[in-house]
Order: sequence, then C-alpha cells, then structure tokens
Amino acid sequence: MFTLPPGPMTWPSFEFHDFISSPPEAAAVQPGNKNRRRNTSLLIRYAHPDGRRRHIVIDAGKFFYHSALQWFPYFGVRELDAVIITHSHADAIGGLDDLRDWTNNIQESIDVYTSQRDFEVMKKTHYYIVDSSSIVKGTAVSDIEFRIISETQPFFVHGLQVTPLPVWHGAGYKSLGFRVGNLCYISDVSEIPADTYRLLENCMMHLMDHDKVNMELRLLLESEGLDVQLSYDGLRIPLPLAVNPPQLALANDLSPRDR
Repeated sequence: MFTLPPGPMTWPSFEFHDFISSPPEAAAVQPGNKNRRRNTSLLIRYAHPDGRRRHIVIDAGKFFYHSALQWFPYFGVRELDAVIITHSHADAIGGLDDLRDWTNNIQESIDVYTSQRDFEVMKKTHYYIVDSSSIVKGTAVSDIEFRIISETQPFFVHGLQVTPLPVWHGAGYKSLGFRVGNLCYISDVSEIPADTYRLLENCMMHLMDHDKVNMELRLLLESEGLDVQLSYDGLRIPLPLAVNPPQLALANDLSPRDR
C-alpha cells in the first residue's frame, strides 16, 4: 500500500547522458542495449472468454512503427484490437498515422480510446484521420473509430476494465495513466494528485545507464516503500487479468465519436 503524501516526487539523483552528444561507444547507440529506448508504450495481451487473444496498445508515439516491426513478430502479434491514448503529445500520438498498415492490410478498423480534451487536439493534428472526407481520393489513411472516455471513470475495452489515472504532466497540463488489474501505467508525470494516489493501492508500477539506475532505485523501497525498476524496449511482464463476460463488456463500451 502506498503511504507517500501527494505532491512533487523526490527521486534519487541520476546521471543522464544526452543521446545526441554521446560518443559512438556509449551504451545507448549499441543495438539491443537496454538503454536504447524509443517512445514509451505498452502492449497488453490477454485471453478473452471467446477464446481469441486480444491485443491492446497504450500510446502510439513517433517510433511506434519501428517498435512494432521489431517486437510484434517477436511476440506473435498481428492484429490490434484497440489503442488507448494517455495524452496528445507526439510521443503518444505521433504513430497514429502508421496504423494504416493494419487497417489497409490486416483488419478493417481500430478503436482508439481518448479523452475529449485530447480528441480536440487530434482533430487538428490528425484531421485527415478524424475526417477522412478531406483527403485526396485514393489516398490511404488509418481507419480509426474514436471512442471518447471519461478522465475519471473506468471503462471497458473488450471485457477488460481500464481505470484512468489523471496526473500532472507539467505545470497546467494533465495527462492520463491507466490501471489494468494490478498494473499501473503512467508514462509522463511530474506530480500525482491525491485522488489518483488512492487509485494506486496494491498496484505494480514500472517506470522508464539501466543496471546502475536500478541499484539506486532500490533505495526507494527502503525510504518510500516503492518497489520500482527501469523498463526497457521489449520488456515482458506476465500478469493475471480478470476479463468480464462479453455481454457486460459490450454494454459498457463507449459509442464511436461522430466524425
């Protein structure tokens, strides 16, 4: 159980190296090194009661296509059942355009779950996806069904309950994390509000030099009671997930946003 007071978080002092200015021998430029990371994202794979596996992605950032090429074949992922968006910055939505490779070749469309606030941004940044009538005839774009979610109420995606975790990304800018079962995913955060802290009880959290920082992060277990590790591209975490019966999931799915 979390006992931290709400407010700005204090972390151990880390030494970070700028990737651009790093010398060629730096760990971050070595293929396969855990320090070589792209935009933060999460793939949830689980068995649905109907017998078919479901694949849900949280965030599709600028490097989504490159990550998918590397990791989807490795984990045997072909179809995408849904994408959930944490916020409307490029590191979370920059890869939405690349979903056309799925909707044009593998499946008809993909549901994208997002807040109304972030949808308003995407109506400008991805206007040609939100309203495909504006594109040139014959041009291929992602076929997306936008589903608007509440920032404070749980929702269901293919039988899986997802709970929004509102956090401050920076001064005056809110982002969403999400809780699925006992996994809490928060990609961009500078401060966690008190109401959100209560939603983190008994939750496993995974944050984004790898081994060295992990040693320093272990200090949080003693000082703050937090068991934290650095994540890395391709990290796999087996978790038990409770899936609601299909009829309940369908009753709670949000209707597609009128485009």
